[in-house]
Amino acid sequence: MTTPATLPSTPMGPEGIRVGIQGLGCMGMSEFYGPTDRAEARATLDRALELGVTLFDTADIYGSGDNEEFVGDFVRANREQVVLATKFAIVRKPDDPHYRGIDNSPEYIRAAVDASLRRLGIETIDLYYMHRRDPGVPIEETVGVMAELIGQGKVRALGLSEVTGEELRAAHAVHPIAAVQSEWSLFSRDVERTAVPAAAELGVTFVPYSPLGRGFLTGSFAQAAELNDTDFRRHMPRFTGTNAAHNAALLAPVYAIAEERGLTPAQVALAWVHSRAQEHGLPIVPIPGTRRRARLEENVSAATVALTAAELARLEPIGEQVAGPRYADMSFTSAGRE
Repeated sequence: MTTPATLPSTPMGPEGIRVGIQGLGCMGMSEFYGPTDRAEARATLDRALELGVTLFDTADIYGSGDNEEFVGDFVRANREQVVLATKFAIVRKPDDPHYRGIDNSPEYIRAAVDASLRRLGIETIDLYYMHRRDPGVPIEETVGVMAELIGQGKVRALGLSEVTGEELRAAHAVHPIAAVQSEWSLFSRDVERTAVPAAAELGVTFVPYSPLGRGFLTGSFAQAAELNDTDFRRHMPRFTGTNAAHNAALLAPVYAIAEERGLTPAQVALAWVHSRAQEHGLPIVPIPGTRRRARLEENVSAATVALTAAELARLEPIGEQVAGPRYADMSFTSAGRE
């Protein structure tokens, strides 16, 4: 399939920032998926921009700041073309690599944005997300502090990650929310319960992360045991033991459609995510992550693939049959608050 020279664009919520209809997740360029070739990762960033990808997604937790520093060099070199998204709220401990906490306090937010700006080497973050929500802090308070950052010129637009529809409405009443980012794929459809309808109602863009099921939907691995020892997917329930075998069998229609259409399984899975825009009536900008140009080009090609109604019907049953939760600890997501 020919890769489009330039992706179509779409607005990011009521703030009016326009981006290509598919972005790039940069997390794996620093950690979580095993060793990275930094030169190839940088070449992937450059190639993405050439193809019309303009939304680049990072977070302060990725590589404990390393990812922001790595992406920052690229952003500064292409500042007028790049829409840079980063996040705050997940905290780590240097002496405990497995620790994850959540901090939504005003003091933390103000310190975190300054630290991100310093690492990125820019004056303004285009889209600033609350990465995870601490239910003990009113979301209205969190968004109120985030809105202050816009007045200070540190942030252009606000985003939320892993929130419910009720939380999105409460946040949007304080300040317009441009985007909601949550996991959404053929294997992960819980956002369709409340978050997606609320986003459609409010005119908020949805940014699906892991639209390829962390690579499982591409067929690149069938069991977590196949992965590098440093790959965090080795600890995800869907990719281990009997769950993995069950879930791999669910991919048969993905592979069949790919063969019939001359596509790859990844392209079919991404085309399904893009089809949700029309299905649910809202802008959708998936951010599949990759560190390699070949994968990037494959993914970008999927953004303009239209699946037929019959093909969508064949894929529809997959989501409800998936075995295992998205994470070992689902309390770290919005699922427990639905």
